[in-house]
Amino acid sequence: MATETPGGEEAATGLPQLDFSTFPNQIFWLVVTLVAIYFILQRVALPRIAGVLAERAGTITNDIATAEELKLKAQEAEAAYDKALADARAEAQRIAAEARAEIQGELDDALAKADAQIAAKAAESEAKIADIRAGALDAIRAVSNDAAAEIAGAMGAEASADEIAAAVAERMKG
Repeated sequence: MATETPGGEEAATGLPQLDFSTFPNQIFWLVVTLVAIYFILQRVALPRIAGVLAERAGTITNDIATAEELKLKAQEAEAAYDKALADARAEAQRIAAEARAEIQGELDDALAKADAQIAAKAAESEAKIADIRAGALDAIRAVSNDAAAEIAGAMGAEASADEIAAAVAERMKG
């Protein structure tokens, strides 16, 4: 398809932006558009972007300063916590030492009472054993006297009770 141009010539149809005859006009409007965009960006967009960047830089600086302050506070809190923990441990050790001392005192008292009771029971037992021993010796002496008198009578020997008691006593001594 051909179209007629203002000079009466017929032009080939195609893309008008590739037509060399319209290049100067296109370049003019391209420059005008670029200059307009440049002025719009310079006057409107770039100041806003610069403001946002400055605001962000200020926010970042403030956040960093706040973070440093909070870090210092955290370090102080940690130091206070460590001190409180050390104090609590020392207090716990002191309380444990007091409890140990108190328990040891009570244990010593209980041991002393038990030792006293054991000593009393031992003394009482020794007294009973001495009584039993004395009673046993008397019983043995009596049985020995009776047995010696029976034996002497069975053998046909005549011995008085005093003589038998003296002989038994002599033998029991050792």
